[in-house]
Amino acid sequence: MDAQTDSDDGGTWVDGILDILKEAVEGGTPGQGTAFLDGTKADGSGNHGLLATLDSLTAAQASQDVHGSSIAGHTLHTAYHLEVIVRWERDGDRGPFDWQGSFGTGQVTDDDWDEARVRLRTAYDALCAFARTQAAQPVTGDAVGGLAGGMAHVVYHLGSIRQMVKALG
Repeated sequence: MDAQTDSDDGGTWVDGILDILKEAVEGGTPGQGTAFLDGTKADGSGNHGLLATLDSLTAAQASQDVHGSSIAGHTLHTAYHLEVIVRWERDGDRGPFDWQGSFGTGQVTDDDWDEARVRLRTAYDALCAFARTQAAQPVTGDAVGGLAGGMAHVVYHLGSIRQMVKALG
């Protein structure tokens, strides 16, 4: 596939992946249809993206054990994974990576919870910025796989976290 091959709307392969990643992390565009989340209402309410979901929780809620893990742990792990994608793709860093340790203890204070959400947003922004630099590069399986895998991983953890929220009661 040629890096310059555009979709029907003039976007690149990177744009398509980032559109889905954006919906998972930021939620839907208010008042517009979505690919897989419930739509965010025109007034901005009903956002089911990862950041809005996490922002609705206290540190105590995020730290609760739900079937052996916590929302805080999933949040830290998701941030770590996004950081690793950039390190892998941009820097050639092949690890080792501490996947098990990336969940942390699963317990957070109010300050830790604020830091975890900032870390996730920062990692997401860094991945998006890096991905945009790849749009004009030759398409490789490693680049497509890394970005698509990162998007799928975020969507998986969003689903897990949203189910855990239901269990908080």
